[in-house]
Amino acid sequence: MALFVIEGAAWMKRNRSDLPWTELDLAAPPGRFTAAKIAELGQDPPRCRALLAAAGNDSRPAPDRRVSETCGYQDGTALALGITPAPAGLVTSCPVAAALTVWERETQAAAQRLLGTEVRRFVHAGSFSCRRLYGREEGAWSEHATADAVDILGFELADGRRLSVLRDWQEQGAEGAFLREARDAACRSFSTVLSPDYNEAHRDHLHLDTADRGPGGWRACR
Repeated sequence: MALFVIEGAAWMKRNRSDLPWTELDLAAPPGRFTAAKIAELGQDPPRCRALLAAAGNDSRPAPDRRVSETCGYQDGTALALGITPAPAGLVTSCPVAAALTVWERETQAAAQRLLGTEVRRFVHAGSFSCRRLYGREEGAWSEHATADAVDILGFELADGRRLSVLRDWQEQGAEGAFLREARDAACRSFSTVLSPDYNEAHRDHLHLDTADRGPGGWRACR
């Protein structure tokens, strides 16, 4: 019995990110509950910013933006990542900045392993957009309406290569494999990840969002 307790304690210490009650650490490898914990940070912007700082992320608060009762944000974050957003000056919610902190570390590792180089920039189509899902006139609001999402179109590598989700997703070599691994890495820190494998509407980008569905909330990775 004592051995079982000791082994159980050792397992929990090694796998803290897989436990729902442990403190989120953005510098640690992501686990089963990392995405849900990051999404919850939308309820506590000061804690979110403290966790960013503890992980060495220099992102800074951005001015609040309020378009209507359903559109806007109070935890805007001007991103400062190792993988630079292009165009520059991207502002997201704080949870998205936190999720990108975890994601970029795994994405850089995939780039080194598959492509033998680093990612310098990710090309994006923005974060905040006051609109409903798929631009419909009725129905649920998009996570973009609160800057809790970002759409990634491709990557610029340190060796000069440019990868496009639209052009290279189905490529069967290392470049296509990297794009798919970047998607899979996002699934470990974002609540929702939608790629060209999901539907035609996402044929040219990766949609990443931090929808807060609660501690045991479901995740979408397609």
